Amino acid sequence: MATPTDNLASGPATRGSCHCGTVHWEFRGAIPDATIRNCTVCRRYGVLWAYDYDGEGITVEDTSGALTAYTCGSRSLSFNFCSRCGNLVSWRALQPGRDRRTRIAINLRLAEPDDVAGIRLQRFDGLHSFEDLPPDARTVADVWF
Repeated sequence: MATPTDNLASGPATRGSCHCGTVHWEFRGAIPDATIRNCTVCRRYGVLWAYDYDGEGITVEDTSGALTAYTCGSRSLSFNFCSRCGNLVSWRALQPGRDRRTRIAINLRLAEPDDVAGIRLQRFDGLHSFEDLPPDARTVADVWF
């Protein structure tokens, strides 16, 4: 997984929304990669994650309170769904880190395909080793279908 960028004031913004349009997210700055994971949760959801910090590189807008959270066991994060259409929008750490920032990831599958097609994939083995796997040449477009 790439580390979040600190230079977010300039550069592009990528946006996404759930199917019904109630919940929106924005990733400010260039998205360095998208993580595809095989853990018991992420492989079932079929998500592609982009990471940063809540309110810094990533903002999630839920003006009508539609997000609902699922916390798996004693995990330290919540998976956040739109309660109207069921789309998985993000995961969010339940506690801030030592730097007082809260880690968050947004589901790139909620963006327009052309906006994220060229983002390279990072594979993460969350099932066996909990480590990054060697990179390959695939991008989001290679796993879109």
